[in-house]
Amino acid sequence: MRTEEEMFTLILDTAKDDSRVLAVGMNGSRTNKNVPKDLFQDYDIVYIVESVDSFLKDQSWIDRFGTRLIMQTPEDMVLFSPTKNGRYTYLMLFEDGNRIDLTLCPKEQAETWNEGDCLAEILLDKHQLLPNLSEATDQEYWVKPPSQAEFFDCCNEFWWVSTYVVKGLCRNELFYAADHLNENCRKELLRLLSWQVGAEQGYQFSVGKNDKYLPDYLTEEQYDAVQKTMDVSSIHAAWSALVSLQKQFDYNAQLFSQKYGLEYDQRTAEKVLEYTANFNVSS
Repeated sequence: MRTEEEMFTLILDTAKDDSRVLAVGMNGSRTNKNVPKDLFQDYDIVYIVESVDSFLKDQSWIDRFGTRLIMQTPEDMVLFSPTKNGRYTYLMLFEDGNRIDLTLCPKEQAETWNEGDCLAEILLDKHQLLPNLSEATDQEYWVKPPSQAEFFDCCNEFWWVSTYVVKGLCRNELFYAADHLNENCRKELLRLLSWQVGAEQGYQFSVGKNDKYLPDYLTEEQYDAVQKTMDVSSIHAAWSALVSLQKQFDYNAQLFSQKYGLEYDQRTAEKVLEYTANFNVSS
């Protein structure tokens, strides 16, 4: 596998050798000093260029980066709608395991090349085209204390969508039930837990994309409990996961609201718990 030094040399030399590339920026995890480095970190690179079209007419230039295992170009996709923002992106995973997400950004968008992301660095600027950036920071991604309205919405979403899961399980519609359990109910529990650990530890950290760092801040008991809700391989397992999620959410919502002076709609929680119990034939 090519080293980090080799990859940066390749990325920058490619830009230096091509007069159409005016500047190079980087964002993503490699700009975040709080993220541990590993072999799977992408190189999220932006080439600010004279004209995107000139690169698309003959795309053999990307072969310079190495032999690709697989590539995706979002702007060419039909099933998944492209952004159509004038940029063009190559998502490239190479046979040696390195990955470059390379975006071509027209020079007309140079002022906003990083789209306001504070996790961004300038690697090369041939003509001083890019605005100065502050030191890269993940502060905008830190867990933030919820307002009363945000706390209410989190709780309401959890209990409301819980009834969808009940409906799906009663109809023997496992895919429907599991999707709502995974994509809504568990996500709201994780949101609540992130607020909880944020309050306990000062709201000066990020739990990462898809809550990937949240387990680092949970107790072993909390982590084990959430893990056990991930088995939705059968109707019976999904019922167990739902009941466990509801118990965990209710317990943590009560605890959090009492400790930090927020109002929790306990009556609604109790009614949904009763509703779930009435239909749960697996209990």
